[in-house]
Amino acid sequence: MIEDYDFGTIKIDGKVYKKDLIILPNKIVENWIREEGHFLQVQDLFEIFGTNLEILIIGTGAYGLMKVSEDLIKKLKDMEIDYHISNTFDAVKKFNEIENKIKAGAFHLTC
Repeated sequence: MIEDYDFGTIKIDGKVYKKDLIILPNKIVENWIREEGHFLQVQDLFEIFGTNLEILIIGTGAYGLMKVSEDLIKKLKDMEIDYHISNTFDAVKKFNEIENKIKAGAFHLTC
């Protein structure tokens, strides 16, 4: 569970992270870096595609400046993975609300 989020920091299970990250069902991928910074593409989320994920929550930053490629949306649809894309404040709330589904979250922590 995500305990807190504010611009540039996120607290998960008592630990504070200051870099973008991916939360998988069995681990946290720290210091998540995208190939094109504020443009999320399929290759930026290779960690999720080997799982039996049911839903992916994408936090696009405090102000929602990270964009999501149409190719990624298509891949998620093709794999029948539900998704929610919003600014990171709302994405954190959504991530915490989801129960009884195999979920992952990809969170851009700053802009």
